Amino acid sequence: MTSMIEPEHRPAGHNQPPTLDVDRIRADFPILERQVYGRPLVYLDNAASAQKPRQVIQAMTDVMEGCYSNVHRGVHKLSQESTDLYEGARGRIAQFINAASSDEIVFTRGATEAINLVANGLGQGMLQPGDEVVISWLEHHSNIVPWQLLRDRLGIELKVVPIDDQGNFLYEEYLALLGPKTKLVAVSHISNALGTITPIADIIDAAHQKDVPVLVDGCQAVPHMKVDVQALGADFYAFSGHKLYGPTGIGVLYGRKDLLNRLPPYQGGGEMISSVTFERSTFKAAPHRFEAGTPAIIEAIGLGAAVDYMNALDFQAIAAHEQDLLDYAQTRLSEIDGLSILGQSDDKAAIVSFTMDGAHPHDIGTIVDRAGVAIRAGHHCAQPIMDRYGVAATVRASFGLYNTREEVDKLTDALHQVKELFG
Repeated sequence: MTSMIEPEHRPAGHNQPPTLDVDRIRADFPILERQVYGRPLVYLDNAASAQKPRQVIQAMTDVMEGCYSNVHRGVHKLSQESTDLYEGARGRIAQFINAASSDEIVFTRGATEAINLVANGLGQGMLQPGDEVVISWLEHHSNIVPWQLLRDRLGIELKVVPIDDQGNFLYEEYLALLGPKTKLVAVSHISNALGTITPIADIIDAAHQKDVPVLVDGCQAVPHMKVDVQALGADFYAFSGHKLYGPTGIGVLYGRKDLLNRLPPYQGGGEMISSVTFERSTFKAAPHRFEAGTPAIIEAIGLGAAVDYMNALDFQAIAAHEQDLLDYAQTRLSEIDGLSILGQSDDKAAIVSFTMDGAHPHDIGTIVDRAGVAIRAGHHCAQPIMDRYGVAATVRASFGLYNTREEVDKLTDALHQVKELFG
């Protein structure tokens, strides 16, 4: 399918970052045309799940209408065409994050399953009681709970890197936690609750100096910045499709080929085996050893289309646009008496998490919703962060490439209504 958008380029000899044609992008997202409670939809819940462009929707529809079949099984034409599209998506995702090979891309149901895959694999004889896994206070539950399960099962220990009051990852404290018992570092590239961008390249470099592999939770990074797993030196990099303007039910585990092939399968079934007898089974090499049963065919192809969509844009332009939205939003929201923004790290993505005196986040979310503005209220599956700041929940506005300053104004206007009601 031909993309409806063309790459945007920096003018020759021009020092300004390229701009994003937001009006043109918004036209690709049909849901942005709808109204909520009689008002134009303002969608600011992108950290939870982003909306889908027509190109992704059409790619999935085309498969279902034109060539759908199971993959890797049939000799008939439809199966071969579906297999080509499925494996083609894997190849384009490998290029998107600059993996060395498409064999380093494992399709999973999401980032949560990707992290569980690694935890389960390490738990099958590769870790011993007393071994340590280093995480941080910035982690989403999906990068905490799998390691706790492993701790409870094997007797490993979790070491947690603290943050300061601004939400910065404390690098020196991290270095102090790396020791002879450290067997893995598992940290987020960007915090979903605060927007903190961690110094991931330095984190990986320090771990590698001690021969410790690093797993990166990249869910909040891949929609907003160009990720190069080889340049970073990441050993594992996990992300979900639905936050990258793709479908739900599909995610990616990137893993260095040698590491993936050292991990045992975490679930068994069809198509992940080389041979099966009643006495024993042998397994294919990665990635297929981790993709038991019929995979999420349509969703993987949809994610491939989402990657095509992002590749047609300029990540510098996306970053500049979202940084402008972040700066503008923080300025406008700071004008509201009693509103406190959590997380003001030195390097931050376009996520604003806040509380308002006298108003519960759920009440704020409900009132703002009536103004047509979709935001998130709750603990964002990151309760340790909430505990760190002494709150049970926050309101979170998270921005994507189709958002505008005008939408920030509508959020601000709705919050003034909240202030009038609860102030």
